[in-house]
Amino acid sequence: MTLIIRSQSFTDGQRIPLRHTGDGEDVSPSLQWLNLPGETRELALIVDDPDAPTPEPWVHWIVYKIPPTVQEFPEAVPRRASLTEPLGALQGKNSWGSVGYRGPAPPRGHGTHHYHFRIYALNALLESVPTLDKKALLKAMEGHILDQGILTGVYQR
Repeated sequence: MTLIIRSQSFTDGQRIPLRHTGDGEDVSPSLQWLNLPGETRELALIVDDPDAPTPEPWVHWIVYKIPPTVQEFPEAVPRRASLTEPLGALQGKNSWGSVGYRGPAPPRGHGTHHYHFRIYALNALLESVPTLDKKALLKAMEGHILDQGILTGVYQR
């Protein structure tokens, strides 16, 4: 079985609706995941844009310490470092230096950008360190990734 991530807001490979972009309400899309490996102890989510004109992919959202009993996020997850739904989950720093989801806002005329929503199933519990960035989260997950799923949305201005 392969870990699957999907959204009711958009389908894989399709345009991310305006509501979920920096040109709209800038709220996170709904996400659901299935087929977690049985040994999953916790989940992590990284959303980034590898098409950004920056040396590293532009990070839009980081969530970690997601309990394996949680199978979805609703739209508009609050922009707080510590979440109460799901209880115990933490949000990290995006490339803007803030916490929580920030939607697509590519440079005008830069063409279509691809936004990768990656969910990771981990075989260990990560430390409860608040506001990790992508680099620190990937280092913490090293050697603990059981499986990952990816959902790709596109957007251009």
